[in-house]
Amino acid sequence: MTDTVAQSAAAAKAAPDTMAWDSGLRRLMMIYLPLGCFVLILLFPFYWMAITSFKPNAELMNFKQHNPFWITSPTLAHIKHLLFDTAYPHWLWTTMMVAIGSTTLSLIASTLAAYAIERLRFRGSPYVGLGIYLAYLVPPSILFIPLATVVVQFGLFDSPLALILVYPTFLVPFCTWLLIGYFKSIPYELEECALVDGATRLQILRRITLPLAVPGLISAGIFSFTLSWNEFIYALAFIQSGANKTVPVAILTELVTGDVYQWGALMAGSLLGSLPVAIFYSLFVDYYVSSLTGAVKE
Repeated sequence: MTDTVAQSAAAAKAAPDTMAWDSGLRRLMMIYLPLGCFVLILLFPFYWMAITSFKPNAELMNFKQHNPFWITSPTLAHIKHLLFDTAYPHWLWTTMMVAIGSTTLSLIASTLAAYAIERLRFRGSPYVGLGIYLAYLVPPSILFIPLATVVVQFGLFDSPLALILVYPTFLVPFCTWLLIGYFKSIPYELEECALVDGATRLQILRRITLPLAVPGLISAGIFSFTLSWNEFIYALAFIQSGANKTVPVAILTELVTGDVYQWGALMAGSLLGSLPVAIFYSLFVDYYVSSLTGAVKE
């Protein structure tokens, strides 16, 4: 009898340890391992760009004597060549101006469109919103040919202004859909009270709706800025001179001569070009997620 009780007590004592081990193993296999793989795959390109930017050419061209995943003798020669021997600062400035200009135009147009579709409730407004979003699904590889004709006819070819005016064609549809979902989360009773007090629609939009929709506006701005910064097809088709090129196009066309790839300068340009977008996302990621969640719920 005593032995049976002792065995039962020992089994009961061992059970929590077994369950804890099983729970810890399950957590490792279901959470930490997939998360670690995701982080590794996500961050490895940035790590590769960083180490390639600071590697001398001898290490880049000789993997047998040097570890390809580490730097033995770091150097700033590639970054110095990129900043002082090429027009990279001007490319960066042009890209920044194009991204800011197209983002501003897109936010203004999409805010007015989203507010009109969601609040004015005119006949066929849901179908208009759906049609605007479907326009976002049209691939740029189809649109850039007719857009090129329009750009040439208006005398904007080889001008950054062409990109500022063309980029909203694919930025406005998604931003409008995003803001429609966010405007739905704002109580309409606030606007009804303002209408009773004699406020106009523009006053309501400026003083009530927009202050409450700041997270959605920030999210749409981040989305527009990111797409404008990384856009390649339109920038390649509409810009010809090296001085007016944006960073994505310039580092590929100006830093590759024939079949010679300046890998150090290429990776340094890619790394420096990705920093502004990464900084924007890190600063406003909470607003971005909350606005997307509100848009999807509605």
